[in-house]
Amino acid sequence: MQIKCVAIDDEPLALELIKEYISVFPQLQLAQTFNDAVSGGEFLRNNAVDLLFIDINMPDISGIDLVRSLKNRPAIIFTTAYKNYALEGFELDAIDYLLKPISKERFERGVNKAIEYINYKRSSAKEQEAIFVYSEYKLVKILLDEIEYIESMEDYIRIHLSGSKPVMCLMPLKKIVEKLPSHQFKRIHRSYIVPVKKVRAIQNKKVLLANNTELPISDSYSGFITEWKKG
Repeated sequence: MQIKCVAIDDEPLALELIKEYISVFPQLQLAQTFNDAVSGGEFLRNNAVDLLFIDINMPDISGIDLVRSLKNRPAIIFTTAYKNYALEGFELDAIDYLLKPISKERFERGVNKAIEYINYKRSSAKEQEAIFVYSEYKLVKILLDEIEYIESMEDYIRIHLSGSKPVMCLMPLKKIVEKLPSHQFKRIHRSYIVPVKKVRAIQNKKVLLANNTELPISDSYSGFITEWKKG
């Protein structure tokens, strides 16, 4: 299935370059291009789009503000000549942030990440095998089977993995809960989420995980003990 995309940029040469780069990918179908954010925003609100390439600095409305205004957001790749918008871009869960002038190689890396992410979203009807999170301004794929437990650290979470070092993400624990399949992962404490199948034992309001980590179960989540006993 093709990936329907739109490009918005007020610079004609930049828009032509993006069109040229997109044409190299048989998976991408360029539905429309716009040289102003108002027209582009109107199209996006009335048409289903999988992927949006959008400049940030435009005279009528910024790309950041346009993306914020969208109720149903496609995957986003920001294109800009300015580095100082990177944090805002990634706070909006952008797939990538491409600095102009954009090389073909850099564009290709961003598109490949977007294709992987969109295909993952499309297969969500199947048993979920991975989630995508942002860490150090990169979109990172986390295999569910590799998650040992997830720990809250104020504004950050640390995802402890069996196959590699922990991954740090700027997000609250409740947001990662929304990404995880609820029957496979349970919150046991305001600071911890565990994969149910890796809980080896429960004693004295503590879980013992398969990797021998012990974590507390708070009174607020004591119902997990009853659920776990039922199997």
